[in-house]
Amino acid sequence: MSKLFSEVSIGRVALDNRIVIAPMCQYSAEAGKATAWHRIHLGNLALSGASLLIIEATAVEPEGRISPQDLGLWDDATEDALRVVLEDIRRYSPIKIGIQLGHAGRKASVSAPWQGGKQLSLEEGGWETLSASALPYEPSQRPVHAMTTQDLARVKQRFVDSALRAVKLGIEVIEVHAAHGYLLHQFLSPLSNQRDDEYGGSLENRLRYPLEVFRAVRDAVPDSVAVGIRVSATDWVEGGWNVEQTAVLTEKVEAAGGDYVHVSSGGLSPLQSINVKAGYQVPFAKTLRQHTKMPVIAVGLITEPQHAEDILQHEEADLIALARGVLYDPRWPWHAAATLQGAVNVPVQYQRAEPHGVKGTVK
Repeated sequence: MSKLFSEVSIGRVALDNRIVIAPMCQYSAEAGKATAWHRIHLGNLALSGASLLIIEATAVEPEGRISPQDLGLWDDATEDALRVVLEDIRRYSPIKIGIQLGHAGRKASVSAPWQGGKQLSLEEGGWETLSASALPYEPSQRPVHAMTTQDLARVKQRFVDSALRAVKLGIEVIEVHAAHGYLLHQFLSPLSNQRDDEYGGSLENRLRYPLEVFRAVRDAVPDSVAVGIRVSATDWVEGGWNVEQTAVLTEKVEAAGGDYVHVSSGGLSPLQSINVKAGYQVPFAKTLRQHTKMPVIAVGLITEPQHAEDILQHEEADLIALARGVLYDPRWPWHAAATLQGAVNVPVQYQRAEPHGVKGTVK
């Protein structure tokens, strides 16, 4: 029997297979509000047959956006815009919905990737950024504001407020974004965190703020909502954040009531050097699995169904997340089911879509 198409739970959220659609920034919101693009994009992915769809990195305050076009969930207007999208999805798809809540910190105020991804000046609609320390992502960028005690309290509350809005929207999974060089990762890494207070220096201190945010979100939402964390297991830079420190963070997230860990890497430094190949991040998932009973989600150029199956069979991860692969092939789970003799949920409108001679892929 295919393990990829077996049931699994994260927290109290039951999933009918182990295929997750990873959060992928679309840079297509308007003043933080979801648009018709999100209805088309997320609606398409919701019909993929995956069991869980995690909405892209969603800013908890306007200054936390990566770009002016980032999705947000910080007020009634952003909440209402996302509600319309979710109502359409739920009308036709049983897929479970998650959302990744984040703050870009010093990596905020840049243009969309297809516009160059460079920092926007204040005259271009950019804004001042903040971080653990007054260190910009790149030396040529504007000075960064080191967060004060008041800033720490405000941003933590913004995470809680956005999480509560997500609960109101009926979202079943909340992922706290502590990866890819964004704000919480900036506190974790000694490369970006050079504070001399209780939030900097030792590993215990660098873990403190991300864990405070995580606990605040976990405590604020019902137990029926799964709360997990997205981590970069390494900065890919010597002297930076690494998998051993990530293992300690994972253990503390579990102790704080966490329901899963989603393992990626990189993003903290533009100087990182990565040997990118299929499954290059899976060893990090395997390592973390040795430190936690929480389900571990692997991601990173996992594009072949048999590769995904092998990762699970070899107990290197508990779930498989797809990103670019599912953008390229939005019916990846259907095709994987045909390859591995599995079955996926398919809308009734599509149940006649199987090619002649292909059976067993439709529930």
